Amino acid sequence: MKIAFYGSSLVSSYWNGAATYYRGLLKALAGHGHEIVFYEPDAFDRQKHRDMDEPAWARVVVYEASPEGVRSAAAEAASADVVVKASGVGYADDAILEAVMDAARPGAVKLFWDVDAPATLAEMAQDESHAVRRMLPRLDAVMTYGGGDPVVTRYESFGARACHPIYNALDPDTHHPVAPDPRFAADLGFLGNRMPDREARVRTFFLEPAAAAPDKTFLLGGSGWEPWQTTDNVRAVGHVGSGDHNAFNVTPKAVLNVNRESMAHVGFSPPTRVFEAAGAGACLITDHWEGVAQFFAPGEEILVARDGKDVAEIMGWLTPDCAARIGRCALDRALRDHTYARRAVEADAILRDLARIKTHTGAAA
Repeated sequence: MKIAFYGSSLVSSYWNGAATYYRGLLKALAGHGHEIVFYEPDAFDRQKHRDMDEPAWARVVVYEASPEGVRSAAAEAASADVVVKASGVGYADDAILEAVMDAARPGAVKLFWDVDAPATLAEMAQDESHAVRRMLPRLDAVMTYGGGDPVVTRYESFGARACHPIYNALDPDTHHPVAPDPRFAADLGFLGNRMPDREARVRTFFLEPAAAAPDKTFLLGGSGWEPWQTTDNVRAVGHVGSGDHNAFNVTPKAVLNVNRESMAHVGFSPPTRVFEAAGAGACLITDHWEGVAQFFAPGEEILVARDGKDVAEIMGWLTPDCAARIGRCALDRALRDHTYARRAVEADAILRDLARIKTHTGAAA
């Protein structure tokens, strides 16, 4: 099937946390015989910060961030068998959603792919005229990259015909063990862009432990953190391109995952960073969220902290040998259960079922 996918960016991870998810999942879907065209706006300087060439498994169309650019890109949805509008494009999201669904042919499968379901659902609850909420009756399904049953139930309560979580995962071709890099030497590293509902949790889980352990070194990566008040043992390195993520994850003794507040509250939302770290064989400390044990075994394949004191305590007893052992277990589990190849089997089955339903019923959603 030909899939027209309208998202933030496939070729740039700059201010684009969904890049790893899109790359891993769409590459694996292409392996099932799908023809994929990814449409992304020329916005937020992402094209100036490309960290990936156009892949062999997808065609990338970069369109002008203007009403005319949206109309032109959306018109191409008419030739697709599956039309996907993802959340978080960042430019004219509502207009893109309406334009591509208007352009899609009646027999096409129409999907909203939510890469931040907690935020979208909160907005929908506050605004009955929310574009996604209004569009749900016209969509065949909602796909999400996390959230589990709480997100599925909530979406269905708003009128979604179906909601299917396709979780983040590991692409072992891009995220894998590498040699340590002195640029990223530290006891604990954290990599993530500065976001309003993450900032307070980063203070709690990263800065407070750093202040409590002046004898240890802490590495802060990601966009938006400078200038930020930190202690002398915290080193900020700014944006880290995807090509350096393996080295960033494997070099510190341990790396930290801090979910945004909304995702931690909903649970069952492992971010791409969790699987990137596991793929590199890193020892990962994560903030607590419901459902973590569904993906990695706490204490064996991942370490879980409920607050900054837990992080500080872990860093006090964690030895290099223990960290290496946990990292190896995480890598083994990710390769066994959490690759994008496995996720694509789920997604492919859903897409083909939806296409069969539309063909048999003659639905013109």
